[in-house]
Amino acid sequence: MVEAEEIASLVERGNLVITAGGGGVPVVRDDALRGVEAVVDKDKTSQLLASELGADTLVILTDVEFAYVNYDASDQRPLRRISTEELRAHLDAGEFGEGSMRPKMEACLRFIEQGGERAVVTASEHLMDALAGETGTQVRA
Repeated sequence: MVEAEEIASLVERGNLVITAGGGGVPVVRDDALRGVEAVVDKDKTSQLLASELGADTLVILTDVEFAYVNYDASDQRPLRRISTEELRAHLDAGEFGEGSMRPKMEACLRFIEQGGERAVVTASEHLMDALAGETGTQVRA
């Protein structure tokens, strides 16, 4: 995370920092930074940054209010409050789309496993209610 110190400094001064939305520019450090061809996953990037900053809550915004089991099927069910053990079972069962919800839920799991207290997945219009614990998928240890 190239600019983690600068981001931490902004947060410490009370700034709201929105970052890692597009995953960032992939670089490697040789003698200097240089760009490389790669895809930087925005969910993993957000999780890595939140963990590095010692955040207690990771929020991943998406286009749905909850993560769902059996998404888009007649028996779809929202995941409201879920433990890491339950989340791992859903991931192991392949219940999240590879290019959509799976990376988000994997990021939530890693965040909690690396010391975070809570991870939340919701739509942006539900952010404040989700932070209050009233909606969204709430993941805790």
